[in-house]
Amino acid sequence: MTFYRKAASRLAASCTLIIFASVSAPAQFETRGAFTALADSTTVSEAVGDFNHDGILDLAVVSYCCPIGGVSILLGNGDGTFRPPVNYPAGSQPFSIVVVDLNHDGNLDLAVADSTGPSLSILLGNGDGTFQKAVPSPMLPRSPTMVSAGDFNGDGIPDLVAASYSVISVLLGKGDGTFQEPINIQPPAAVDSIAVGDFNRDGKLDLAEAGTFGSNNSVQILLGNGDGTFRDGANYATGESPESIAVADLNGDSKVDLAIADSEGSSINIFLGNGDGTFQSTATFPIEFCGWVTVADVNGDDKPDLVVAADYDFAQNISGAAVFLGNGDGTFQDAQYFPGDSYATSHVVVGDFNGDGKKDLVLTNFAGDNVLVMLNTGVISFSPTNPMTFKKQAVGTKSSPQEITLTNTGLTGVKISSMKASAQFGVTSTCGKSVAPGAACTVSVTFSPTSKGAKSGTLNINNSASSKPMVIELSGTGT
Repeated sequence: MTFYRKAASRLAASCTLIIFASVSAPAQFETRGAFTALADSTTVSEAVGDFNHDGILDLAVVSYCCPIGGVSILLGNGDGTFRPPVNYPAGSQPFSIVVVDLNHDGNLDLAVADSTGPSLSILLGNGDGTFQKAVPSPMLPRSPTMVSAGDFNGDGIPDLVAASYSVISVLLGKGDGTFQEPINIQPPAAVDSIAVGDFNRDGKLDLAEAGTFGSNNSVQILLGNGDGTFRDGANYATGESPESIAVADLNGDSKVDLAIADSEGSSINIFLGNGDGTFQSTATFPIEFCGWVTVADVNGDDKPDLVVAADYDFAQNISGAAVFLGNGDGTFQDAQYFPGDSYATSHVVVGDFNGDGKKDLVLTNFAGDNVLVMLNTGVISFSPTNPMTFKKQAVGTKSSPQEITLTNTGLTGVKISSMKASAQFGVTSTCGKSVAPGAACTVSVTFSPTSKGAKSGTLNINNSASSKPMVIELSGTGT
């Protein structure tokens, strides 16, 4: 919860958003709009599901407080917009949510962790987008901050796992939306995040919990016994503040891996699974002040990518989503940043919210009462994808051009309305006024310094694939 504590300190700060991103690639996100959840309360997390069986994804948004907290249901319109919220009380200060059919009626239900209450709040779905009044789970030993779901005893009935700062509780489901008394686990360190997966491929779900206690920053593996109990597995050192965990096969070897967001250490740490419940710490990818991390294929290449909610330029109050495109082997390309309209992003979910077959993003706003929808236009790719850096260049002279190949990967033509480079950089292209489906063109950039010293700028490409310009970073040094 370090991310949230630090983000809370920014609530009174004012900011001016800078619309800026690094190099665009086959996942280009544009802001569709901000949609209010619970008015005057802080949004902290959300979950996705089709709550009314219309084939369109909806949102369940948790608002933490103040003056009140609760869960807001935003039904999707199918075009990336959402209807006005319907709000439900869910404890005094709810913090985390999971969507699962708890009573086997074919309708999605909600389980909400109340960070100051004695239990989880269970809201059973009616199948029409509405939910029944929240009822409490059995009492827990500590107020939970995180909740997740899985079948931990192999009976085909969904169970829940709740994590507080010092206790992990497993609630075995009865199949009717109620639960047995909790099985409580004392973790070796404080718990900031928890995730579920079969790490040793024995058909029994295991847990990964990450947290910090003093100087002990680690991820602890708890191996499932198949009856709702767990035994200690391996423990691995992580960065300064492991904030969240994503579980997925990141390198295509059919073994479950972990991606852990370290908010204080400003990095994503990758742990590749060995398939026996142990992991290898293989790589670290830098990103400023990251919160929630999730895995999805956002560019359609069948390789898992990482999507991170991040305040990636804390000093300038710039927040939004960071996307690490996957190489398919457990490594990732440099982060691409997509700024949002909020300046304290805490959580992100992924789904196709406008029915175009591409993964879109929804971000919570820890500084406000809304969520931000960013649609994936996804039809323009650049090669290479890294920013342009020019060698030292004498003042008053022009560099040799550096080239980028722009490709339209979509099914319709893309109109190019303008290309403009910052002062001391020049741009020409073969793209013309439009790029046909499947076609490519060349963009050439030169550097002509007018004074000595380091120079930086951007190349802005306005086109019909996105409502916002695609921005490429430029840098060089005049001598």
